[in-house]
Amino acid sequence: MTRQEEKQRLRNTVRSLEERLSPRYLEDSGRAIAARLLAMPEYRSAGTVFCFAGAGREVDTRPILEDALNTGKVLCAPLCTGPGQMELRRVAALDRLTPGAYGIPEPPADSALLLPDEVDFAVLPCVTCDRAGRRLGRGGGYYDRFLAHYRGGAVLLCRERLLREEIPVEPHDYPVPWVLTERGLYEDGVPARLG
Repeated sequence: MTRQEEKQRLRNTVRSLEERLSPRYLEDSGRAIAARLLAMPEYRSAGTVFCFAGAGREVDTRPILEDALNTGKVLCAPLCTGPGQMELRRVAALDRLTPGAYGIPEPPADSALLLPDEVDFAVLPCVTCDRAGRRLGRGGGYYDRFLAHYRGGAVLLCRERLLREEIPVEPHDYPVPWVLTERGLYEDGVPARLG
């Protein structure tokens, strides 16, 4: 089996598991993850934050997006511009986000463009990951391309029940230093500031 086939098999396994998670667990875990993220010193001190807009069964990032705007941070979110390509576009107000590629809320195309090196802290999605920050995305390569050019702080949001012990990786896959679940924060695979 190739790495791509391993990845697709794992995506299918995790999506099947995710579909069986109760709405109550999804809501509670999402709320806990957002609260933990808002308490991270790295987030609190960031002037510019890049954050995905959670859709469907993803972690609801609305509390994070709202906090960033309410506390005067520069907020940007991904705008898909082509297969595997996204740009970081400034979010001025949440009501300006509209469903774009794959039904994911995106900023308007005329929003200000930011470059990866302008971002202090990035909040990233995944289908699943391990505690060491090796992530499995949807397979489009959007975030791997971003991570190839990004040097700031970054955290993956993942529900504890969707964490895996092993993630198939390829040379173009970039690990993320922090993984945040409803149970706590992992830094390079080690529990950090749990509580």
